[in-house]
Formats: sequence, C-alpha cells, structure tokens
Amino acid sequence: MTTSTRPATSWLRRFHPAEQAPVRLFCLPHAGGSASYYFPVSRALTPAADVIAVQYPGRQDRRNEPCVDDVRRLADLVTAEMLPWCDRPVALFGHSLGATLGFEVALRLEAAGTTPRVLFASGRRAPSRPREKENVHRSPDAQLLTTIRRMSGTDPAVLADDELLRSILPAIRADYKAAETYRYEPSAPLTCPIEVLNGTEDPEVTAEEATAWTTHTTSTTTFHTYKGGHFYLNDHAPAVINRIRERLAQ
Repeated sequence: MTTSTRPATSWLRRFHPAEQAPVRLFCLPHAGGSASYYFPVSRALTPAADVIAVQYPGRQDRRNEPCVDDVRRLADLVTAEMLPWCDRPVALFGHSLGATLGFEVALRLEAAGTTPRVLFASGRRAPSRPREKENVHRSPDAQLLTTIRRMSGTDPAVLADDELLRSILPAIRADYKAAETYRYEPSAPLTCPIEVLNGTEDPEVTAEEATAWTTHTTSTTTFHTYKGGHFYLNDHAPAVINRIRERLAQ
C-alpha cells in the first residue's frame, strides 16, 4: 500500500516519515497526553522504525473536538485509523492509559488479521486488574490539578501556566474517566508478545498487577523495571528507547 492510498487523518502524527522502515511503531499517550510527547521517540528511532503517534481528540490542534471518555470506543476509532498503515509489521507502545488502549487496539488488530510484532505496556497494571475505588475523574478542578502536578507527566511550561492548564482539564478529565471506568471483558488472549515496563516506585502499578499481564497473551511476556515513579520514562528515555529499538530489531 502506498502513501497516496492512505486517507488523510487528524488522528496520526508522523513527525519523521520513514517509508522504507521495516516496522511501524504506533505510540499511544497517557491520560492528558498528546502525540507530541513521542516526538523524541520518533526522532531517536527513525529510520529503524516508522514512528506514528496517536493524537486523541480534545487537545492541542484537536481541542475543539469532543473528547472520548471510553477506552473501547477510543480503541474502535484508533484501530480504524491504523489499519490503512498496516502494510508492514506493526508494534504498539502505550504508557498508562495508552497501555490499556494499546491492549484493546491489539485485540482489534488481531481480529482484523494483523498481529502486532509486540505490545509495549508501560506504567499500567494488567487489564484484568482494575482498582474499584479510583475516582480522580470526579475530583474538583483544584484536586485534579494537584493530581496532575504530583504525577509529573505534564510539560513544566504547561504546569506553570494556570490558564493553559485549566483549558486542557476537560481532556484530562475525560482521559481519567476512560482509564478508571475501563473493565476488562474476558476474551481470547493476544497472540503477540508483551513487554511490560514500569517504574520501581510507581504507586499506580504493584508487582502483582504488572505480573498479571502474562494472562493476556499466549506468547511471551517480559518485564523491565526502571528506578522512578509513574513517569520513570522521562528520566530513563535513552534506556527505554534502546529497549524498543532492540526488541523491534528481533
């Protein structure tokens, strides 16, 4: 399939096109995140991989579009956008909410006849391990802002601009609702490998919750831990990118 046959899309960001790359890596952002978070990943992995970052509605250049606050609905939409790009091996990388979304997208890709080379699940417990009392998405604005600052995953420039931060609250709230209300519906496990990456001090993922990813694939599950919290990857970007590069080259 050539580039000209692919429909224009507001969902996918291809910062460094690598049409001759042997594999495409789709990157799925965390709650409140955007495609631009993966710009450094794209720059580092090109041309070994054609990196395509997903842009959820309700933020940045899509800020006037309605947010999607349901993981399965979001997975349906994202998968439809990805399928025209599955003319070569594909892989998925998702952090936090993006990992759960990546799992649901992988299910849909496999059902459509495309088995991902690997699913990288970062900073997220296994789909079958919900936390029933999570209600951050129902918090007052001030409390939600405190949570965002504590998680350390938002650009410092945005955190310093109260007006800008409040303007993205609807997207953040919708993302948190999607993550917190998601409940796994038992189904046949994936057939692709899963690589689980986590921070050693991440309060969002216990060791047991991470290990449970093994139940979601008939293939291998490997685990990688890095010193740090929920956004450990900000401090270990070179190591994480090297891990992605090595795995995609296998």
